[in-house]
Amino acid sequence: MGRHQLDALDEKILRLISTNARIPFLEVARACNVSGAAIHQRFQRLVAMGVIKGSEFVIDSVKVGYETCAYMGVYLSSPSDFPAVTEALRAIPEVVECHYTTGKYDLFIKIYAKNNQDLLRIIHRKLQPLGLARTESLISFQEAFKKQIPIDFAEEG
Repeated sequence: MGRHQLDALDEKILRLISTNARIPFLEVARACNVSGAAIHQRFQRLVAMGVIKGSEFVIDSVKVGYETCAYMGVYLSSPSDFPAVTEALRAIPEVVECHYTTGKYDLFIKIYAKNNQDLLRIIHRKLQPLGLARTESLISFQEAFKKQIPIDFAEEG
């Protein structure tokens, strides 16, 4: 899972598309001073290498009726429960992220709910039946910002 061998052109392409996933290849090509075909080939190579995992539209959760965003630390009853619990969490539509973590939680998940009452319903009807040891919830009042990782391949000195 180490770092892939990427060059300055790859870095420039990644910088451009990370700020605007809908930027046309020809615009990227002009900014990089290469042909559109070269950008297309580089992009396909970056996808094949797994450097680019896809593109997505970002949906405003509040505007589609999900007013509560919560993060939840999950304690498992047993370490052998990891595979079954993560697959069960994947099947719950409101659970949008799941991370294995260090520290006091076994898993850390992100949940969207229509409101606090709906969050309580999700906890009681969808999470508790998974046989979790316990959970701790944090409700997000508002996302202050979200951004991509920095694209900087310069060697640190």
